[in-house]
Amino acid sequence: MLKHIVFDVNETLLDMAALDPLFEQVFGHSDLRTEWFLTLQTCWMTNTITRQYQPFGELAQAALRMVGAGHEVDVSDLQCQALAEALKTLPAHQDVRPALQRLKQEGFVLIALSNGALEALRQQLESAQLTGYFDHIMAGSEIEQFKPAVHTYQMVAQRLSLSTDQLLMVAAHAWDLAGAAHAGCRTAFVERSGKVLNPVGVKPDLTGAGLGAIVDQLA
Repeated sequence: MLKHIVFDVNETLLDMAALDPLFEQVFGHSDLRTEWFLTLQTCWMTNTITRQYQPFGELAQAALRMVGAGHEVDVSDLQCQALAEALKTLPAHQDVRPALQRLKQEGFVLIALSNGALEALRQQLESAQLTGYFDHIMAGSEIEQFKPAVHTYQMVAQRLSLSTDQLLMVAAHAWDLAGAAHAGCRTAFVERSGKVLNPVGVKPDLTGAGLGAIVDQLA
């Protein structure tokens, strides 16, 4: 049985709806938060494809300015900094702590893997009171690679002296699971609001309406 569970962090574990007040302040409504995150994904995907690397925090702020430019809103340096700080204090989804606690009790080894910088990731987990659940905390910044590049998942396996097929990647993003599957990992899709699977893409090994449903299948 798989014992090593790797978790995506933003949106999978942490609720980015907490950023809505910031977007209301900048744009007058929160609807553009989704556009901002999709723009941010485009930025790091571009870095991945072109084999370049710019820190996640810089890309997050650049994406905010890009959305602002597209909607004729002048985004200030202070608003960019406010976004960077708010990302470090996102709350966990309500189902996260009970699910992680169950997995720990069952003897699973839990790993957090984010595209964010390692120090920022540690701050996120500490703020959300999740640090104690994880045996390992890793970030793509350590090798200057963003998921879904296969090297990020391989990094986890190498550090734990495992093969990638001994890892289960849990995420609310189809692109993350596609990268993990291509690297040889097993995969689990968490159905968060607005997140859907690619109908012609990778079919995950597990699918659940929330993290608790994934844990039910593992336990």
